Amino acid sequence: MTRLTINERPVEFKMDPQTPLLWALRDAANLTGTKYGCGAGDCGACMVLIDGEALRSCLISLAEAEGRVVTTIEGLSPDRSHPVQQAMVAEQAIQCGFCTPGIVISAAALLARNADPTPEDIKAAVPNLCRCGVYPRLVRAIQRAGRVARRVETISAAPAPGITPDDAARAVPAMKPAP
Repeated sequence: MTRLTINERPVEFKMDPQTPLLWALRDAANLTGTKYGCGAGDCGACMVLIDGEALRSCLISLAEAEGRVVTTIEGLSPDRSHPVQQAMVAEQAIQCGFCTPGIVISAAALLARNADPTPEDIKAAVPNLCRCGVYPRLVRAIQRAGRVARRVETISAAPAPGITPDDAARAVPAMKPAP
């Protein structure tokens, strides 16, 4: 049995220890924000924080993750208030969204080390591939998130999207037939 902490909760996996962390997260823990992109560590869609470092979960086995602290996109900021998440929306740096969780994780790790990154710092620390090509907006978004992290700027135009689970489960009143 492999034990680790995921999103601040202790977890035990009853899976083969050689299973990639990506599949344990997606299939066993139902944390599907971490995406399967290439399976070879090239695209960064599966990026998670492991002990604060952005790593590709498709290349890390459960055995290698034993005893470590893993943060997925779901655990980074459950209400989507992390400066990177807010800046990505504010700078319109999201297109299809498939690569977004991995990019946000990479950028969050960068900003934890360096809240005032240069474009070169960003390109070096965020190796994720985006087939939609949002790179110029991505650099602006990460720099803006850095300003928010340094409290030089605030973002109030990017509320958390979606509905609450309670709203999703609420019964919908029956519609009356038209007269």
